[in-house]
Amino acid sequence: MIKTAERETSNELDRETDEVLLARYRDQGLTADFDQLIHRYERELYRYLARYTGDSSLAEDVFQNTFLQVHLKRNLYEDGRPVRPWIYSIATHQAVDSLRKTGRHPTVSLDQRGTDRSGSEDVGSLIDLLVADTPGPLAELQGQERQQWVRESVEKLPETLKQTLMLAYHQDLKYREIAEILKIPVGTVKSRLHAALAKLQEMAERAGRDGDS
Repeated sequence: MIKTAERETSNELDRETDEVLLARYRDQGLTADFDQLIHRYERELYRYLARYTGDSSLAEDVFQNTFLQVHLKRNLYEDGRPVRPWIYSIATHQAVDSLRKTGRHPTVSLDQRGTDRSGSEDVGSLIDLLVADTPGPLAELQGQERQQWVRESVEKLPETLKQTLMLAYHQDLKYREIAEILKIPVGTVKSRLHAALAKLQEMAERAGRDGDS
């Protein structure tokens, strides 16, 4: 009987939106609601943090700190506010703080394909875009060399552009969600993505010219 009741409770929680869970946790302090939110985000948010920090142990610490902050800031949550970008905003802030304390910089891996929330491929990898438009070195490099080129080139981008690229290409976040996370207008999100891709294309073309000379 107890197990049946537990299953029914679990099924009810599965049907609730993130917004309902967080609002109810804020108002009633039900740990089951908070645990359900952690369960929903533990895989995708950990992957994001692991890519961002380049350190699995640090990513785990940042993940824990993120949900500690969600708990501490729950009274600041406003009804109806989308929860996903709010949590990502907290996670990104925690990751930046942790990297700053260790004297490190974010690492960005954009050589994988993006996925939608069902797990199917949705957006092409950054490498695909660059190879498609550039007859230079990327088209000739093999897998590992190409990945290394992208990593090194992305590291040369301004911090704001790297951050926007990661959110757009790995986390299936819409422009408006990225805008809320980074606290910038949607138009700025689009312009940063365009600027980042343009700079990487320029680097690829320059490398191609240097290689021919």
